[in-house]
Amino acid sequence: MLLTETSKTETDLIQQAQAGDTWAFGELVRHHYGPVVNVAYRICGERTLAEDMAQETFLRAWTNLHSFRLTGSMKNWLYRIAVNVTLDALRRKSDAPMDDEVVQMIQDPMPDPEISLIQKERAENMQQMLRALPLATRNVLVLREYGELSYHEIAAILDIPIGTVMSRLNYARTRLRDLLKEQPSMQEAYA
Repeated sequence: MLLTETSKTETDLIQQAQAGDTWAFGELVRHHYGPVVNVAYRICGERTLAEDMAQETFLRAWTNLHSFRLTGSMKNWLYRIAVNVTLDALRRKSDAPMDDEVVQMIQDPMPDPEISLIQKERAENMQQMLRALPLATRNVLVLREYGELSYHEIAAILDIPIGTVMSRLNYARTRLRDLLKEQPSMQEAYA
């Protein structure tokens, strides 16, 4: 996997960063930033908080980079940190209601206003349905569907048995299907 124009592999960048090279660590951050923000966002539901959690994730990663083993997956390691950081933030914030921040989407330079509105509504509805799931279930679903991790990787990140991963994922999918049935306009969008 090439990460830069200078043909540095991720392993090379990790080794350089572990030796104190901030440029190499910056390259790792640039490569993993978007997916880390996405996972944090799907857990917390707030774009600004997710970006803050991504920054905290990379700060902790830099501080603890010496403990990262090259035999492991950098993506999984960062996701584990991101999940923990985001859950900690949600626990601290549990008394305050979550903002209904609009999902930021990549748009065409000349988007059709009607299509943009429909996409925005669908994204907001999906985020609301995700928030309706219990946090432990939501974490498994987010890591599987948005983080694209295997059951084994999710089990390792969340430190739960693989059977628990499968049952939580099954519950999450069933619950989302039920929520979709309650919203006829969403059924058409995701059919």
